Amino acid sequence: PSTSVNSSVHGNGVLSSRDAARHTAGAKCYKYLRRLFMDFEFTAWQMLYLFTSPKRVYRNFHYRKQTKDKWARDDPAFLVLLIVFIDFVGVCLLISTLMWFTSNKYLVKRQSRKYYMEWGYTFEVHLNAFYPLLVILHFIQLFFLNLVTLTDTFIGYLVGNTSWLIAVGYYIYVNFLGYNALPFLKNTVILLYPFALLILLYVLSLTQEWNFTHVLCCFYKCRVK
Repeated sequence: PSTSVNSSVHGNGVLSSRDAARHTAGAKCYKYLRRLFMDFEFTAWQMLYLFTSPKRVYRNFHYRKQTKDKWARDDPAFLVLLIVFIDFVGVCLLISTLMWFTSNKYLVKRQSRKYYMEWGYTFEVHLNAFYPLLVILHFIQLFFLNLVTLTDTFIGYLVGNTSWLIAVGYYIYVNFLGYNALPFLKNTVILLYPFALLILLYVLSLTQEWNFTHVLCCFYKCRVK
């Protein structure tokens, strides 16, 4: 009678070619992901050393030159972490703290433990208001990026700056709704006052041929360099 043999293992205990390939691919994937996280871990240590031991950071630059024959970093981990923690988290914490202080100081009807603005709520309001702005400026505007940044025409200024008008205006409005929903706050309508400054800046940008999107692209390009 014929004996059944496991389809994955031959009689000598060696993996089949398919399983061996799968095992190799899995090992490579794990190794790649592990290296990716190690890069971010190393970058985080570099950020710490910039405060505690800056010389150590530049010593690593010399090591990189000796091993990889280049001075610059070969991965964007530092830039990614900087953008995430400074451009998003840092600004988010700053605005949330400012709104938390302003609300408790000037917008609460009665200063008491019952009527108290939670910092976590101001953080959530900022996230809710920031999401539409992020989608408009970093996703929808991508479809018109060539028109906005590569053409020095009025239509380019109009499309780009109108995107900023809608995005920032939406942020102001959603931010207002978040605070207006709380019954113990007063005079929340003042949170809509920046609309006047926004419209004035929008008209001024068109007359002076300012391109906010082009300025933002140049800013990030300089940071990458």
